[in-house]
Amino acid sequence: MKSLISSRTRDEDSIAAYRTLRECFGNARGIAAADPAAVEQALARVTFADVKAPRLIEALQAIAAERPDMDLSFLRDLPLPHALAWLERLPGVGRKTAAAVLNFTALDRPILAADTHTARALGRLGLGTTDATRVSERVTAAMPDWTGADFRIFHVQTKRLGKTICHHRAPECRICPLATDCDHARLATTA
Repeated sequence: MKSLISSRTRDEDSIAAYRTLRECFGNARGIAAADPAAVEQALARVTFADVKAPRLIEALQAIAAERPDMDLSFLRDLPLPHALAWLERLPGVGRKTAAAVLNFTALDRPILAADTHTARALGRLGLGTTDATRVSERVTAAMPDWTGADFRIFHVQTKRLGKTICHHRAPECRICPLATDCDHARLATTA
């Protein structure tokens, strides 16, 4: 659920909104049965709460229709492309959300959940794209021996780099620990 509400929202706000959802509605089944206006109110701290509330309800209802127990553990045993496809057909679920569900939960699947910060930093380093979906695909494919934990650590570290040094408008290449390996930093110092 948290992955569905976190897009374009600061982590502390999406975590607070997730906690409010749980306090107000108890669990996924409670949210799926809730009034959209009440869910929107619970999500007031997140960006686009008016869009995310009905999508969250629809996604949870779609899961309940196929998996009445709301248990997604079956995704652990599916080939990764099939698990991604199953999640991505849910309302409001794209690659980032699907990858986060597969990696940042007990499913512990080896896949990179790429957000704008990780995609920007890795794109500047020379990955050839800053599109989060493509970054997730390329990094996941390039690291076939990594575990779910490896990808979580990598996500957290590259997100931190993107948020604190490799900013959108004015990256601080001179203090970046990866500057010597970074295409963008090399171009910035020669310009």
